[in-house]
Amino acid sequence: MKTLLLTSLFAAGLVPAQDQTVKLGTLAPEGSPWHGIIRDMADEWKKASGGKVSFRIFAGGVLGDEPDMVRKMRIGQLHAAALTGVGLSEIAPEIMGIQMPMLVRTYEELDYVMERIAPRFEAALKAKGFVVLNWGDAGWVHFFTQKPVTTLEELRTQKMFVWSTSASDAGVWKDAGVQPVSMPSTEILVGLKSGLINAFGTTPLAALSFQWFGLAKNMTDLPWAPLIGATVISAKKWESIPEAQRPALVEAAKKSGARMKTEARKLGDEAVKVMKDNGLVVHPVAPAALAEWEKQAKAAWPKVMGQTIPADLVAEIEKHLAEYRAKK
Repeated sequence: MKTLLLTSLFAAGLVPAQDQTVKLGTLAPEGSPWHGIIRDMADEWKKASGGKVSFRIFAGGVLGDEPDMVRKMRIGQLHAAALTGVGLSEIAPEIMGIQMPMLVRTYEELDYVMERIAPRFEAALKAKGFVVLNWGDAGWVHFFTQKPVTTLEELRTQKMFVWSTSASDAGVWKDAGVQPVSMPSTEILVGLKSGLINAFGTTPLAALSFQWFGLAKNMTDLPWAPLIGATVISAKKWESIPEAQRPALVEAAKKSGARMKTEARKLGDEAVKVMKDNGLVVHPVAPAALAEWEKQAKAAWPKVMGQTIPADLVAEIEKHLAEYRAKK
């Protein structure tokens, strides 16, 4: 009877809800643009909840790589995380459909498709016990290498970093004749120093923020794929926050996501300039080589899809791209 009475009082809002601390993990280094925006979102949440909801941010990969953070969220050691498509695909693999190489070509196309496809991704994540707080992106993936690379043949001489949990990525690169080396992203610097790897794919802003470019000062001027991202929270933790407070928290999160997307795109261009001032060489890709890259990228799509990315999802993305391109 006592438990029933307390439950009723909580539901009626007559008993103050306990303060909530959300443990959030991110690979973003402290002081990076991403970390700053997450910290600002934390301030907004505290303000919007009247001090009842606060964040404890674990930055710089101190809790491990993105797959590690997903595992920690599943067992309750972590409540939320700012993830790229790689981490999100650990929860809902179909999300990698938007990141298939050379499928989406511009930010305008990405925005058009994501506006229409995001509800499907959110439903897939919710079915696995996670709530999307915001969407964003970290820029366009390029290849950074220790030796200049402009052709696929030149990339075949490199040892390419792939995420340790991404068997499909490793298979794609093997099929292309490139040697993949699986490891956590938190070990990229060690891998470059030791010679275990001499090439990796990431966005310019990430290459600068993590200082990876210092050991791989050649960038191929080829937008390979967009690196999307999202901030997610476990449904269990989200539902522990009083329902009346959630709308304001969602609004603050979405504003942070929009800001992250805008700033990441702007800072991506600035990152290239900063890296060029510090020794980076950007190598243009000739039209003939570009055609070969495109051919290999499309040949890789079935392997990327495998058993995890539904064919109808890719068809839906292609339909939206065709619509957008027809308008343009």
